[in-house]
Amino acid sequence: MTRIDDIGYGHQFASFYDEIFPKDESAERVAETLAGLLPGPGAALELGVGTGRIALPLAARIGSVVGVDSSPEMLERLRAAVAGSGADVEAVHGDLRTYEDDRRYELVYAVCGTLSMLLDPDEQRQAVRRMAERLAPGGHLVIETHNPQGVLATADGRVATTFFVPYPEPDTGLLTSWMIDEKQALWQASHIWLANGSFRIGTEVSRLTSPGEVDSYADEAGLEPVRRSADWTGTPYAVGAPMYVAIYRKPN
Repeated sequence: MTRIDDIGYGHQFASFYDEIFPKDESAERVAETLAGLLPGPGAALELGVGTGRIALPLAARIGSVVGVDSSPEMLERLRAAVAGSGADVEAVHGDLRTYEDDRRYELVYAVCGTLSMLLDPDEQRQAVRRMAERLAPGGHLVIETHNPQGVLATADGRVATTFFVPYPEPDTGLLTSWMIDEKQALWQASHIWLANGSFRIGTEVSRLTSPGEVDSYADEAGLEPVRRSADWTGTPYAVGAPMYVAIYRKPN
């Protein structure tokens, strides 16, 4: 059997992931943009599906989504959401570096910094190659991740910072501390979720991956660049943007 390495993200975050990243209008916007890359009804593959924040509204638009994640805890919550919504989303326990099946998809995507959770450039390259292999000719690969220079700009150039983000619900918010190792391009973020007098803690480490690196991975995998934007509304990419969305196409 193929080994599936679980970094423990879901063990830490599954219980409050949907509170930090709610299934709201922003998720609908992402789904709408992704659906626009398909010529009509079809199937998509999401690597790092999590609790289905994007897969559920996308399936409602295009037909079906296969969602792969290495976290059993996240997949458990996805399956519960699928059961409650009736969405055509298949939850699969797998590793984005090694995942394979016998299908070819018109759309393959990894959003919300999933690719950057791989800390080794060679593993990132391997993951993009696997994604490209799953694409049908003419299909699109979409990758969204953090922009290194934009992350530093958000922290005013500091490699260590702490900030608090209040949420609409009373007595609810997220306290986050960052530490960035610029030499290794590693970004550690520790979060404390505060709600109703209780708290939960999670820590994640990601590799700050530049647009040029992702472009090189896609090129090596035989994909053609389509466009790069700063967000899901199509805002032109800027060096200081905190995120970027890169879209590639597999030649016919």
